[in-house]
Amino acid sequence: MSQTRRLAAILAADVAGYSRLIGANEEGTLNLLKSIRAAVVDPSITQYRGRIVKTTGDGLLAEFTSVVDALRCASEIQCKMAEDNADIAAEKRIEFRMGINVGDVVVEDGDIFGDGVNIAARLEGLAHPGGICVSARVQEDATGKLDLAFEDLGEQTLKNIARSVRVYRVRDTASKSPSAFAPSALPLPDKPSIAVLPFANMSGDPEQDYFADFADGMVEEIITALSRIRWLFVIARNSSFTYKGQSVDVKQVGRELGVRYVLEGSVRKAGQRVRITGQLIDALSGTHLWADRFDGSLEDVFDLQDKVAISVAGMIEPTLRAAEILRSSKRPTSDLTAYDLYLQALPLAWSAEKSRIVQALDLLGKAVNRDQNYGPAFALAAVCHNRLHVSGWSSDPEAERRESVDLARRAVRATGDDPVTLGIAAHALAYGGEDIAAAIALIDRSLDLNPSYAGGWHESGWLRLWAGQPDLAIEHFKTGLRLSPRDRNGNPALGIGVAHFFARRFQEARGMLLQSLDERPTWVPTYRFLAACYAHMGRLCEARETVERLRAMTPVVIPAAAHWRNPEHRELYLSGLRLAMGEA
Repeated sequence: MSQTRRLAAILAADVAGYSRLIGANEEGTLNLLKSIRAAVVDPSITQYRGRIVKTTGDGLLAEFTSVVDALRCASEIQCKMAEDNADIAAEKRIEFRMGINVGDVVVEDGDIFGDGVNIAARLEGLAHPGGICVSARVQEDATGKLDLAFEDLGEQTLKNIARSVRVYRVRDTASKSPSAFAPSALPLPDKPSIAVLPFANMSGDPEQDYFADFADGMVEEIITALSRIRWLFVIARNSSFTYKGQSVDVKQVGRELGVRYVLEGSVRKAGQRVRITGQLIDALSGTHLWADRFDGSLEDVFDLQDKVAISVAGMIEPTLRAAEILRSSKRPTSDLTAYDLYLQALPLAWSAEKSRIVQALDLLGKAVNRDQNYGPAFALAAVCHNRLHVSGWSSDPEAERRESVDLARRAVRATGDDPVTLGIAAHALAYGGEDIAAAIALIDRSLDLNPSYAGGWHESGWLRLWAGQPDLAIEHFKTGLRLSPRDRNGNPALGIGVAHFFARRFQEARGMLLQSLDERPTWVPTYRFLAACYAHMGRLCEARETVERLRAMTPVVIPAAAHWRNPEHRELYLSGLRLAMGEA
């Protein structure tokens, strides 16, 4: 094998979002890419005296003897691609990212190797779809010779490159658009959208590749965890990591990636300890919605990555949902879509007031009239009927129960594999008297799909209570609280209190039930369990006072309680209520 060295300008290019395009339409993407190569890419490289060194499925490597020729070729390809893509939907476009470097290369059997090639490949990774990034030497050699402008991105630490490299983004000043090669603002998708940026390494040792790999791996795990939230549109790693090492404006990121929310953060290492901080930002307004920090040990990096990813996703989900609810509530009602109606119904459905639950059912009815296969709306409506039944607020309890079960079944049929819908439907089916084992299998499926779904752990706690497993229920409620400490929709305080009650730990039960009343002072089931708890503690005066407060809220003091499957638990509950009412 003969080896030679020469100075060359190296152009590296690949297709942005190639995996997504292939997943959506493999044959169509491959055919379109082949035609683009034949009509645009290959002729331009030939015209500017370049040589294609090699191609991959989604990219290529080319060398030129002239930096000016390499830049002319790249800018011409990007301009032609921009023109061809003008009338194509954003999610169907083939867009190249390009990197150009000039340096000494080793030539062997027609292939080229060396740092010069590796830097070009890393520069391509920094470019935006439709954009070009170049090294400082390319910028210096080309300045004044082409009608191009260069935006200085500063010194960048490139993976597996020993020295930092000054990077420039290319802009075409001859174009009618002053921002050619800069990504245009993408339209927001029809559901909440988020990009997770690479976390900044604040430890002061960027040369330690293993720690940089740890940080990148953790962000990838967060992206994966967020992707399990089916109502959320999550930008893929390949796009969000183009911002690695850059100081960016989140509003700019939002425009360029077409997302409403951006998660950014940092990692800091001290010995074997690591501190991770994260913050969630509304990219449209710049408002900070959430921030937290996590501390751990690098002794088991994979375990730490998993724990942080699940915790971040668990805390972000209710924050995003609350932000979307607030945003939806400010829209004119005449413009509401099925999703907006669902968002408006969410806080009402989980309230402890009859009028608000009835209002939620009205909104959900309008939502399913717009979309007959809207699984989340069916599931939430099932829970509303469930809550009217459990509180004794229905004139026909049996009809209320049947309607809840029917809606839950429709939700499961319509939803496919949405974890939230499956979790809520499992709750309604189990309460409505369906097979408890089947309902538990459904909630387990929900948590397999999204282990960071805090509400699912709360729902699982209730199902375990109904199945007669109070200690396991406490464990699941606490998992939900750990994932989302401020989310109270699943009423975990009540659930933990009931679990202690069935385990005959009445003092612990009383404390949690009182905490639940602080959070939801009008929720009927809490008063029932508190009355029964006081009665079994021998505090009959307090038990009877609690019953009097209960009577002011519902005519049903002693419920049927059929959803409590364990006969001993059910009798403990009902006997306590009878004792509190002076019937025993």
